[in-house]
Amino acid sequence: MGVHVIKLPDVGEGVAEAELVEWMVKLGDNVMEDQILAAVMTDKATVEIPSPVIGKVIWVGAKAGDTVAVGSPIVKLDVDGPGNAKDGETAAAKAAKDGSAARAAKDDSAAKAAPRAEAKTAAPAPKAEAKPAAKSPAPAVVTSGAPRKEGEKPLASPAVRKRAADAGVDLRRVPGTGPAGRILHEDLDAFFEHGSTAPVGARGRSPDMSVKEIPVIGLR
Repeated sequence: MGVHVIKLPDVGEGVAEAELVEWMVKLGDNVMEDQILAAVMTDKATVEIPSPVIGKVIWVGAKAGDTVAVGSPIVKLDVDGPGNAKDGETAAAKAAKDGSAARAAKDDSAAKAAPRAEAKTAAPAPKAEAKPAAKSPAPAVVTSGAPRKEGEKPLASPAVRKRAADAGVDLRRVPGTGPAGRILHEDLDAFFEHGSTAPVGARGRSPDMSVKEIPVIGLR
């Protein structure tokens, strides 16, 4: 097993550096020969960097938006053969690979431990005490006088009858709230306030208010 270092190639005459625009691979990816690894941009054009060998990405030397000098290492691959890296570059790549694996294992352990810690520290929610429902007040009962049968003579004292006669009110139209439907002075007051005070004609019929036209004969 070896390490193959891929450096930023000379992408144009007189070009000393280029901006890394986009990575097409990430750490841990297996790449094939001639697979595009990244894209860089110069003042003249955008150039894609292919992989010359088959291997696994174990190190990247820049991130998107960084400016990289021509000839600088940009990515290292773990390959089956001896690779092209020097001893120092190989050791650095191996350390980076081991460090990435250690960080991944640590993050995984922390993620597994977090739910257990939350389960221990979570306190049970207090139970809400049920409050007795407030009793609604009983509905008020409205009493009214007993209804009179049709044709039944209304019951009232002489004073009430005189007061009704003076006001032209037919007592048969006034509801009574007294015992046995007797009409009281309060009933007359309520009738005057909410009812009708129009006088009633003879025999309980309303007066005829219609207008009759009488033709006059003999006038020229």
